[in-house]
Amino acid sequence: MKWIGERVSFVEDKNKLTIVIYPENITWIKAAMGAWVSMWYTIGAIVIWALFTLALTEQEQIIIYIFLAFWLYYAVKVARSFFWFLWGRELIKLDETALSYKRSIKSYGKANVYYYENIAKMEVHQPKERSLQSAWEQSPWVKGGERIDFLYFGKTVRFGRKLNQKDTELLFKLITKRIDERLRKLK
Repeated sequence: MKWIGERVSFVEDKNKLTIVIYPENITWIKAAMGAWVSMWYTIGAIVIWALFTLALTEQEQIIIYIFLAFWLYYAVKVARSFFWFLWGRELIKLDETALSYKRSIKSYGKANVYYYENIAKMEVHQPKERSLQSAWEQSPWVKGGERIDFLYFGKTVRFGRKLNQKDTELLFKLITKRIDERLRKLK
């Protein structure tokens, strides 16, 4: 196994290239996200308890239901981000005919297959250093920030969450080199 930076590992042999991109491993962020998830679910449990226990007017019940709709949305978003920090992986496999990509938490996730001859316009996207997009993508509750993308039948496929510029460029070169080799063999 070889490494590109601290977060990208790969194994290359004659028939396939397997790449694993790990999430950032920052302990204090994991602790803060865990505390946030715990707090958020505690708030939800208390509000649900209050809804069914206290004598509330119809208007108060409507307000609580509206609050719970927003609460549920953010409960799912925050929990998914937290689980991504703990157990998330991006798995990329390049074999003889296709690139396979799977975004998984533990082993849960679906692998999608993209055939080389249909992949077009592979590019690197790195936000400017002091831009609003860069600040947003560095926040712990945002899972996104994919750095490499390509077109596949008009649909944009992205991967490489929150990679730094050096790692992104090395990963891009590794993948495009392998795809070019396979396309030459197919022709």
